[in-house]
Amino acid sequence: MDLNIRKDYKYAVACPTSMGVRITPANRMAVHNSNQFYMQATSAESNVLNVSSSLGKECLVLTKFVKGSPIADFIKSNLRSRNIAYEGAEVDQGGPWGFRHQFNIADSGFGLRAPRVWNDRAGEVGRTMTISEFDVDRIFGTEGVGILHLSGLIAAMSPETTQCCLELARAAKKYGTLISFDLNHRATFWKGREEELHAAFHEIASVADVLVGNEEDFQLCLGFKGPEAGGKDLSSKIESFKGMITEVMTKYPNAKVYGTTLRQVLSANEHLWGGLLHADGQWCVEEPRPIQVMDRIGGGDGFTGGLLYGLLSGWEPAQCLQFGWASGVLAASSLNDYAEPADEKQIWDVYAGNARVQR
Repeated sequence: MDLNIRKDYKYAVACPTSMGVRITPANRMAVHNSNQFYMQATSAESNVLNVSSSLGKECLVLTKFVKGSPIADFIKSNLRSRNIAYEGAEVDQGGPWGFRHQFNIADSGFGLRAPRVWNDRAGEVGRTMTISEFDVDRIFGTEGVGILHLSGLIAAMSPETTQCCLELARAAKKYGTLISFDLNHRATFWKGREEELHAAFHEIASVADVLVGNEEDFQLCLGFKGPEAGGKDLSSKIESFKGMITEVMTKYPNAKVYGTTLRQVLSANEHLWGGLLHADGQWCVEEPRPIQVMDRIGGGDGFTGGLLYGLLSGWEPAQCLQFGWASGVLAASSLNDYAEPADEKQIWDVYAGNARVQR
């Protein structure tokens, strides 16, 4: 599949994001009754980059930091270890009640005890990110970017980040960079800003080359009503999503790739996991199959990251979907929020169901 991705890029994938940390109880305990926590640097957008960065492609995070913060230092060190470059302004904390990096407090759940997520984002420095803090002509023009990945989370986080994402999309379009847009609707981010965000998301979707999201994302972010699902089973969701994307393609004809994941939760430890992709005028379907889950957070980001890696590699649509599906599985097999494959073979072994020991 040839998407005319520019070849002369320094960064395979770049994204704007607000970096923070996640703390997770040890041994799948719940947050409220645990006294040991594992801390990792995280954001939905950087999670997507991690598939390509792990497999040797240089990637770039555009973000913002609190100057002199040990949490900022922790985040920078983590990104470097993941082969992800970063750029971002540094601002003074401004005292104990000033800026900081977000804390995401979440457990993994166990059995029929569902995972719980608590976001603590007051004073988040990334919410103040603006386009003036980045040299877009150098990044997109001189150095070059293959794909700009935008998420509905950063695009809706604040008026500043919304405008920043719009400007980045315009710069990407100007310099021939493909745009990937994961709609990723969050009701708490949209409250009171619905009209403004509908307009912004419409503009980004209009220039996007890759659109990712579930049925609800397309409905709430872009205003599609969509066909009736006809039930809650995954086969009904597949047909329902296909019907909706037919409408989406009419309104957003610039996009060449449309994708979504399919997930049914059997327990915190086991899900049915599938995927859908429309590209090159054809539907590709990965029928849901059971997967074991260590921590579900980041599975969707892993899917998108694997999909983008396939597109960068020029693979056929079915291969891109398969690699995305398996990258999501790999992310769910780790306590980290992102897929970090050792090599392509590891992803393809996951897809093939080959869990035999590798010697």
